[in-house]
Amino acid sequence: MKPIYIHSAVCITAQDSFEDGIMVPLKTSEGKVQAKHPEYRDFIPPAAARRMAPAVKMGVAAASKALQKANVEQPDAIITGSGMGCMLDTEKFLNALIENKEEFLTPTAFIQSTHNTVGGQIALGLHCKAYNNTYVHGSLSFESTLFDAQLALQEGSATTVLAGCVDELGTEFVEYVRLKEQQETIPKQVPYGEGTAFFVLSQEVKEEGVILRGLQTFRTVSEDDITEKMLQFLRENQLETESIDAVFLGTTGDSYDGYYNVVSKSFLPKIVRIPFKEYSGDFYTCMGFAVWWAQYLLQEQCAPGYNCEPDVTPKYQNILIYTQEKGQNHSFILLSKT
Repeated sequence: MKPIYIHSAVCITAQDSFEDGIMVPLKTSEGKVQAKHPEYRDFIPPAAARRMAPAVKMGVAAASKALQKANVEQPDAIITGSGMGCMLDTEKFLNALIENKEEFLTPTAFIQSTHNTVGGQIALGLHCKAYNNTYVHGSLSFESTLFDAQLALQEGSATTVLAGCVDELGTEFVEYVRLKEQQETIPKQVPYGEGTAFFVLSQEVKEEGVILRGLQTFRTVSEDDITEKMLQFLRENQLETESIDAVFLGTTGDSYDGYYNVVSKSFLPKIVRIPFKEYSGDFYTCMGFAVWWAQYLLQEQCAPGYNCEPDVTPKYQNILIYTQEKGQNHSFILLSKT
C-alpha cells in the first residue's frame, strides 16, 4: 500500500488520553470502567450535548479536536467504526418496548441508537456533505474503517479523511456479557471499557510524522499458523522481526491468550511489549486506542507518562499491533516513523 500519513490523533478512554496524560493500568477487580470525559462544552454547545448519548459526545469531541490539530476545516470523507453503537439508547428503546407491551412507542431512542449516529452528528456539526460511512463489523469495525480510508485516499476520491471509532458501555448489556464470561472456564481478567479514537489521514507527506504502513485482518487462523501469518505480513512490508521496536498485544487473560504468547516469542526479549487492553479496558473498537498510543510513542519517542529526556529516551521506528477476539477476527497494524 502507498504510505498513509497520520496528521493528528485524539483519543478518549478510561485514561487521561484526551490530554495525552499518564497511562495507568486499570484495576482488574473492576468489571467495567467508564471513560474519562473531557469538558464537552469546548466542542459541543451545552444544549446539544444534553441530548447526546456518551458515544456521540465522545466521538464529536474527539473528531473536532483531531481536525483542529491537523488544521483541517472540512474532511473529504468521514468514516466511523462501532461495534455496538449507542448502547444506552438501545437499552432505553428495548426497555420501553417491554414496558409498553410493544405499543405507543416513540421512535426517538431507536433513531438515536443507530451505529451511524456519531458519523452523522460529526457531519451535521461541520456542515459536511462529503462521503460518510459507518462500519459495524464487531471487533474488526475500526480496521474496516481504516481499509475504507486507505481505498478512498489511494483511488483519489479523497485527499483528507477523518477516520475513527467509538463504543460505549451502556448499563445492562455489559452485565449480561460479564455474566456469560464468568461461566466460561477462564474469564477475562481485564475490565470492559468504552472510548473513542479519531485520526486525520492523508497521503500528503508529513515530515517527522507517523505512517500507517500496513494493515491486515484474518477471520480465523490457528495458533500454529499465526506466527507465519505475522512474519508474512512483515515481509510484505519489507521488515523482519528484528526491525520491530515495540509490540502492542491485546491480552485479556482469557483462554485465547495463547495467540499472543506465540506471537510475542517471535520477537527479541528486549523489545517493549504493551498489553494495551489493561489500560483501555476491552471493547470492540479498543484497537483505536492502541493505534493512538503507538502513534504517540512514535511521534514523541516515548509513551505518555514516560521519561522523555533525550539521553534516556528509547528510539522507536516500527511498531506492530496485534489483537484478536476469542480466536477470531485477527488483525495486524504496522506503524512507522517517517
